[in-house]
Amino acid sequence: MVLKLYSASFPGAGGGIVALVLAEKQIPFEHVLVDLKAKEQKTPEFLAMNPFGQVPVIEDEGFILYESRAICRYLAEKYADQGKPLLPKGSKERALVEQAASVEFGDFHSVVSKVVREAVSKVNRGLPIDQAALDLSLTNLSAKLDVYEVILSKHRFLAGDEFTLADLFHYAFAPVLAEGGVDIMTSKGPNVARWWNELMSRPAWVKLKAEGIKGTVG
Repeated sequence: MVLKLYSASFPGAGGGIVALVLAEKQIPFEHVLVDLKAKEQKTPEFLAMNPFGQVPVIEDEGFILYESRAICRYLAEKYADQGKPLLPKGSKERALVEQAASVEFGDFHSVVSKVVREAVSKVNRGLPIDQAALDLSLTNLSAKLDVYEVILSKHRFLAGDEFTLADLFHYAFAPVLAEGGVDIMTSKGPNVARWWNELMSRPAWVKLKAEGIKGTVG
């Protein structure tokens, strides 16, 4: 039974990072398109898979899993010896990845999502921007990236010299900043810019950004 990914088709947010893991790990999958505007994620059938009514969800040989970061970890573990390694096997190395992933979720994601909401989401919906809220969020994001600059001055990626899930999780929202004219990811410091440009040029991301989420079977 082929793995199924239930999500929207755009390359961002949780569905995007799951699709990236599938691409990096070369995992065949069927994409089941969920029409968010039509509220297909709120149907009884979908709520039976995810009671929160959110995408993404995967179905792998009858095993149902939701929450994008949990899905990514599951896939990286199950297919550890396939495609690009995204989680190291050593306990200390794994701890450093989890440390960096916690930073992404607790420090980076919590701020960048607020910038995206004001600078991109509201603009796309024709809503007025709260400039004070945007300015505060940009200041907070800038402070986080100052710390990233220090971390990335010591090694190529956030948890060491290899690309891992800790780096991959940043694709969920940060690439959208450029759509709102926010170039902070490439203007904060040379090491952050180097790291970000490398992420933006990874073949799996370039393909996903150009084509959206598409299954490889079915």
